[in-house]
Amino acid sequence: MKAMNKRINFEDTIFILNVRIRMIRDLMQLDTDAEVFYKQTAGDIEFISSCLDMLSDKFVANLKFLDRETEADNILDAEWQFGQLLNEVTNNSSPFSPSLFPELPIIVAKLRTDSQKRKKLIEDSYVPSEQASNEPVVSHAELNGLLGSA
Repeated sequence: MKAMNKRINFEDTIFILNVRIRMIRDLMQLDTDAEVFYKQTAGDIEFISSCLDMLSDKFVANLKFLDRETEADNILDAEWQFGQLLNEVTNNSSPFSPSLFPELPIIVAKLRTDSQKRKKLIEDSYVPSEQASNEPVVSHAELNGLLGSA
């Protein structure tokens, strides 16, 4: 599929996913007929998870991001937002109760597992700035050479 080889704009993609997550969270706050929205909402949640899969795969495969840490933080934040959504979908006040939709807890459990795997993959593929800042980017000898010092 050619579209998968296209360069991905992480920032815009994550923005859209976060908007979709907020939309679902807002939907659950309204007094609506859950049966009318269930199929679409379940599909949207699975779609968000598949997009996060794609972003994580692209992130891990590309070590040349200019600001790798920021991209990792953005993806991890989207994963956190997604986790909050999964919690809200399965909590007692959700309009999508297990008594009406018995398959939902099974779907959400799988999506949670997938999310945890993605988070670990992202976290394992970059060094946070706290750890990286302990190592000089340019050694003292290189700095002296660049500045023309002895």
